Amino acid sequence: MATPDITLYTAQTPNGIKISIALEELGLPYKVERIDISKNVQKEDWFLAINPNGRIPAITDTFSDGKQIALFESGSILTYLAERYDPTHKISYPAGTREAYDVNSWLYFQNAGVGPMQGQANHFSRYAPERIEYGVKRYVNETRRLYGVLDAHLAKSQSGYLVGDHVSIADISHWGWVAAAGWAGVDIDEFPNLKAWEERMAAREGVEKGRHVPTPDTMKELIKDKKAAEEAAEKARAWIQEGMKADAKH
Repeated sequence: MATPDITLYTAQTPNGIKISIALEELGLPYKVERIDISKNVQKEDWFLAINPNGRIPAITDTFSDGKQIALFESGSILTYLAERYDPTHKISYPAGTREAYDVNSWLYFQNAGVGPMQGQANHFSRYAPERIEYGVKRYVNETRRLYGVLDAHLAKSQSGYLVGDHVSIADISHWGWVAAAGWAGVDIDEFPNLKAWEERMAAREGVEKGRHVPTPDTMKELIKDKKAAEEAAEKARAWIQEGMKADAKH
């Protein structure tokens, strides 16, 4: 296996902790560069050289040719880590197998479905300058529908994981989002199989370590405290609106 020289550029978000969880599950050494998205650090030129899209997470590593490689988009990073640093298939399956293709399906399901839809549910429920009921219902209901797909699939899983007989990058990709269901206005109790899966994942040592990178993960506690949640959302709303203005300039 290649020797890692990984720097993770991240923040405490469902997408950010995917990568630190994967790194912890693999037992890989890595350096962490915290990106303060509330100050638009991700829009600075040095970071745009790593990720032209100006989003976290991203990583740099020394590639097999001895030169640096920069990767962005969480699904792409997870695939890279699995292909390059998981020869014993701790969080993946051998290339070309049925399970490997199934992992891809669920990985893309999260990146193209759960993440974007739940992200919009978060925005319209928590961060929009005015409450637009159509937007709230549209995205919360679609997130709930996607959770139903996951719940039905997990009901048929003998291992309790999304694919095959062990945890994979498909599970890792979903966990941070599902753990934050309440922030989007989704009641996880409606989905007993998904709730059991989330708790099973949370009990893993790699998940517990990785979810606290680069700062402590307090989402579950925050969701339970309505007043604190409202205060946190109000505080975030201002910098999110500023970030949207910065995006519009590019």
